[in-house]
Amino acid sequence: MKRRQLGKTGPEVSAIGLGCMGMSFGHGPAKDKKEMISLIRKAVEMGITFFDTAEVYGPFTNEELVGEALEPFREQVIIATKFGFDISNTNPVQGTLLLNSRPEHIKKSIEGSLKRLRVETIDLYYQHRVDPNTPIEDVAGAVKELIEQGKVRYFGLSEAGVQTILRAHSVCPVTAIQSEYSLWWRKPELEILPICEKLGIGFVPYSPLGKGFLAGTINENTVFDKTDFRNIVPRFTKEAIKANQALVDLVRGIATKKGATPAQIALAWLLAQKPFIIPIPGTTKLERLKENIGAISIEFTQEELREIEESLAKIPIHGERYPEELEKITYR
Repeated sequence: MKRRQLGKTGPEVSAIGLGCMGMSFGHGPAKDKKEMISLIRKAVEMGITFFDTAEVYGPFTNEELVGEALEPFREQVIIATKFGFDISNTNPVQGTLLLNSRPEHIKKSIEGSLKRLRVETIDLYYQHRVDPNTPIEDVAGAVKELIEQGKVRYFGLSEAGVQTILRAHSVCPVTAIQSEYSLWWRKPELEILPICEKLGIGFVPYSPLGKGFLAGTINENTVFDKTDFRNIVPRFTKEAIKANQALVDLVRGIATKKGATPAQIALAWLLAQKPFIIPIPGTTKLERLKENIGAISIEFTQEELREIEESLAKIPIHGERYPEELEKITYR
């Protein structure tokens, strides 16, 4: 397993992490707990050392799952979780979200996460979304206190804008920025990747496979479970899926040339963009886990990357990545 450093001051982790959300939330009904514990432990055996969860996933049940699965491997792994929602008034699957990053709420949230994850210290603690009602300096200050108390090791932000990153970083060093980034969502390239590079911050792409779309197994006839978040995502309407197949066709063609799968190409392309990028694809299947890890061995020449870039420029992407209610709380 190849490894990468999470920012200039962060820990060294596996070049690909494991996003655990879908095991218990967001992509249909929760999967069998014993099977998911086994899968997470297989990931450790295969060299993955970076695991991602959040208190809102479930809510709470995903942290409990990750905590139980990784308890025997605590010294070998880096666990990231997130705060920032008022859980009692939040249902992301339905598109309703109430933000709360007040310092007193953060200090309450950390105690629950520590208990559920069965740890004394959270390795990486992200603000899940920027709360416009709480100055980011107050948020960073609260996390800085938690770091000083030994309850948190590193501070992260998810889907934050450049000015928020700069303001937070001036109070408490930001180790990682997590944002959606993939072949079909490239907005981070405009400002976020440059500021990460300038400040020495690691970048963690979630949904690196486009919520499964780039794996090439979804078409306009795909029916998602009623509890699947993708039912409210504009890019997953039948019309958008059909229109966006051109991107999958491109990825599939590259995969054929490289003797790889479309998912592996999507992940390898991300890894090739910057050395500080560590994607966290999620899966609930062992064969997909093995497939994702296989992306690490795929390399592109500069000429191949230029050809991909030229091809991508000719393919318009249809549909928004989030419904309006969710999109408006990103990049603040």
